[in-house]
Amino acid sequence: MTRRSKVLSVVLVLLAVTVLSAAVIVSHDSPCGSAPALAADTPSMKAVVHRCYGAPEVVKVESLAKPVPGDYDVLVKVQAASVNPLDWHLLRGDPYLMRLGNGLGAPKDFRLGVDFAGTVEAVGRKVTRFKPGDAVFGGRDGALAEYVTVYQDAGIALKPANITFEQAAAAPIAALTALQSLRDKGKIQAGQKVLINGASGGVGTFAVQIARIYGADVTGVTSTHNIELVRSLGASRVIDYTHEDFTKGSQLYDLIIDLVGNHSIGDDRRVLKPNGVYVGLGGGGVQDGGFLGPMAGALKMVVVAPFVSQKLEFFVADLNKADLAYVADLMQSGKVVAVIDKRYKLGDSAEALSYLERGHARGKVIVTLE
Repeated sequence: MTRRSKVLSVVLVLLAVTVLSAAVIVSHDSPCGSAPALAADTPSMKAVVHRCYGAPEVVKVESLAKPVPGDYDVLVKVQAASVNPLDWHLLRGDPYLMRLGNGLGAPKDFRLGVDFAGTVEAVGRKVTRFKPGDAVFGGRDGALAEYVTVYQDAGIALKPANITFEQAAAAPIAALTALQSLRDKGKIQAGQKVLINGASGGVGTFAVQIARIYGADVTGVTSTHNIELVRSLGASRVIDYTHEDFTKGSQLYDLIIDLVGNHSIGDDRRVLKPNGVYVGLGGGGVQDGGFLGPMAGALKMVVVAPFVSQKLEFFVADLNKADLAYVADLMQSGKVVAVIDKRYKLGDSAEALSYLERGHARGKVIVTLE
C-alpha cells in the first residue's frame, strides 16, 4: 500500500468514526428529569411538558410559574388548543437533526403546543392592539397550558365572535400552512387543476377549502372513510388512495400540495404539468424519522430542481398577524370551516398526541381547558 493510500484510509476511518460518534450523540435520549419546586408564593398554572424525548407516555401535566407579560406582551387565558405533527416531532426529537437546536439528550424547551385560542387577561403597558377581555387566537410555543404570553405584533389576532374557541384553535398552523402553500409557494390561479394529497387531515381540510376560494378545480386524495368529507369541503374529484394511485393516472395538475410524502419526487412529477408547481410539506410518520426524516425529501428536491422545468418547493408556515386576520375573515364569513375530529382535556394531552401520531385524524385534534 502506498503512503497516499495509507493516509486516505486513515482519513476515511476517522471520518467514519466522527459520523458514527455524532449519530450516537444526537440520537441519545437522556432520562426524564423532574420539575423543580416552585416557591410557595409563586402564581402557578398547569402546563403540558416533556422533560425528555420519547413517545407520548413521557408527557405529563406540571405546575409551572404563570407567565408575566412584558411591555408589549398579551397574557392569554387559554380556552382551547390543538396539536400538530410538529408537536410529536418535538416530543420525540425526531428527526434527530432537530436536536441540534432543540437540545441534545433532552429538550431545552420542554413545553408543547403552538395553536391556542382564549381570552386576554392582561396586557403590557405599551400594548395597543388588544385589551383585557378580548377573545383571540394564534400561535405561541407552549400553548398546551392554562396561560401563554404573546408579543402583540406576532402570531395573534382577534377571534371572530361567531366561531368557538375550539374552532379558532384549530386554525393557526393548519390554515396558515394551507394558505401560504397555495398562495405564496404554489401561486394558485383560478381555473387551475390542483391536487391535495392528504386532503382529510388538519392542513388538507383547510387547503381544499382555500383552493376552492381561489377558483381552482380541486382533486383531493384520501381514504375511503373520508371521501364524502373531502367532497363536502369543495373537492370536485376525490381519489381513494386505497384503490387508486394518483401518480399512475392520466390527469396532469398545475399544482400539487403534498402533505403525505408517500411517493417519490419522480412519480409526483409525472402527473405535474411541465410548468407546474409541487409543494412538499413534510409528511411521514413516527417510523420515518432518523437523522433527516422528512427533510430528506426536501434535500432531494434541492438536488432535482435545477434540472427540471417544474418548480419544486419545500415549505414551513410563517405565523403572522396579517394572515391570521385573513383566516379569521374567511371563518367569520363561513367560507372556511374548521373540521374537528376529537377533543381531549388538558390532562389527556398524551392521548391526543398518540391519536395524532397514528396518522388517521379527520381534520384537527383539539385540547380543551374549559
